Amino acid sequence: MQSLERIFYFPKIETMGMLSINPRQIGDVVVLDLKGEIDLYNTPELKQAIDEHISKGKRKIIINMSDVSYIDSSGIGALVSAASNLKKYGGELKLVGLYGSVRKVFELTKLTSFFSIYRDVAEALDSFTT
Repeated sequence: MQSLERIFYFPKIETMGMLSINPRQIGDVVVLDLKGEIDLYNTPELKQAIDEHISKGKRKIIINMSDVSYIDSSGIGALVSAASNLKKYGGELKLVGLYGSVRKVFELTKLTSFFSIYRDVAEALDSFTT
C-alpha cells in the first residue's frame, strides 16, 4: 500500500449544496471523495473535476462513493465516459464504497462488470500495484 505520509489535499469543490467533491492525492493516485447526490445538475462539476486531473497527466483515479446516496443516468454516463477516457491514456478509474441504492443501480445496469469496484480506498490502492 502507498505511504500515507505522501497525502496531498486539493481545494474542496462544492456544487449546489448537493454534492461535494474533495480531491486528495496518495502517491501517484488521485482520490475524489464524493458526498451527496450525483444527478443531472451536478454531473458537469464531477466530470470537470475528473477531466482536470486527467489533463494534468493523472492516470490512476479512485472515486470514493461511500457517502453518495443517489446517482442517476447522467452521473453513470459521466463515470463511464471518464473511465473510457482514462483507458485511452493507459489509465484506470476505480470505484469504492458503493452501498445501498447506488450499488443497486450499478448491478441493474450490469456496470459492475465494466468498472473495477472495491470496498474501500485502501483495497483500491493495493490493486494498482498488483
